[in-house]
Amino acid sequence: MEFFEYLKERGYVYQTTNEVGIKKALNSDKPITFFLGIDPTADSLHIGHFFALMMFRNLQRHGHRGILLIGGATALIGDPSGKSDMRKMLTKADVARNVTELKKLASKFISLAGENPALIVDNSEWINSYNYLDFMRDVGVHFNVNKMLSSEAYTKRLESGGLTFLEMGYMLIQAYDFIHLHQEYNCILEIGGSDQWGNIVAGTELYRKLNFHLEGKTKEECQEIYGLTCPLLMTKDGKKMGKTESGTLWVARDKTTAYAFYQYFYNTDDADTEMLLKLFTDIPSTEIEILCRQDIIAAKKRMAYEVTKLVHGEDEAQKAVDAANSLFGGGTNLEHVPSVEFERVRLEQGVNILDLVVEVGLFASKGEARRMIEQGGLSIDDNKINAIEEVVTVTDKAKKNLLLQRGKKTFLNLRL
Repeated sequence: MEFFEYLKERGYVYQTTNEVGIKKALNSDKPITFFLGIDPTADSLHIGHFFALMMFRNLQRHGHRGILLIGGATALIGDPSGKSDMRKMLTKADVARNVTELKKLASKFISLAGENPALIVDNSEWINSYNYLDFMRDVGVHFNVNKMLSSEAYTKRLESGGLTFLEMGYMLIQAYDFIHLHQEYNCILEIGGSDQWGNIVAGTELYRKLNFHLEGKTKEECQEIYGLTCPLLMTKDGKKMGKTESGTLWVARDKTTAYAFYQYFYNTDDADTEMLLKLFTDIPSTEIEILCRQDIIAAKKRMAYEVTKLVHGEDEAQKAVDAANSLFGGGTNLEHVPSVEFERVRLEQGVNILDLVVEVGLFASKGEARRMIEQGGLSIDDNKINAIEEVVTVTDKAKKNLLLQRGKKTFLNLRL
């Protein structure tokens, strides 16, 4: 099977600006240069980034040269695509800190060393030095406002009646990034999630217009550049993946523990197991299909382990498996269960249950915890909490921990 067909068969290909041209480029023995852009709007990657990073990983492994573009400039604007409200404005210090963290986290997915190392660049390196009037004369003149407003990227912001001129500049900068990378590194392909389709196409169109404008070439004489997107990560029933009971599923361990990460994937619907195995492992498709058909539970365990290993490493993945086996296999070993420390003296005095579970991070809010208690889904040491007024008290000096359980599958070991 040729490489482009492999990407399609595994589920990575969704939209292309020119499928014939991309297929020819990716299947060629001659490596091409491609790039993926990620804005550092947070200090961690989330599951929404996985898909495109896995496509990056596959292209790189096949010999193509990859560039990871960290949007130090575009993060100061915020991508309006699919948003009904303007993104929170970040300070330059926030963005600089996030850039550093994302570079470290990206190395979990892509190779930064060896024979074909990926290059990491920051678009603030060229955007910050571009004079505003020069940029608008060189780039802005090629963007038709009516056409931009019809783009899906701005639809929700227009519906809310709050689209700002700042946000309108996002597409211009991202489009120019492609031009810059083509000029500097002969980059001819941009990859990304399908939510970036409008911005990616803007880059390919700007390239053609600049070629005509600056070099007097005809369309046939222009070297073509391409855009390729993967679909958003969705469940079989059409729901977006990546949201847990406590919020977004993050790559950083201090935001989402390896155990919580493992449990999220293990608890996905049976129908999504084959898709996730094909996307996030290198197991041959035929083997995946047989495994899912013969033993879906074993397939889910394998999938959850492999994805956790990819993100958190083999040791943490095995600890997550051990923790799950301990809790759900009738064991009592809490060594690998997610845990937090809590002052014993406070529990000797008594702490309201709502205050406790929110403070230790088992719930994001008291309202969320209140609803779970009303549904009978919160317990401590197998004792169900029946009232939101309940006060948790520890009087036994020898007691070293409390095991908090939320629902059927979320545990937290409170070390005293």
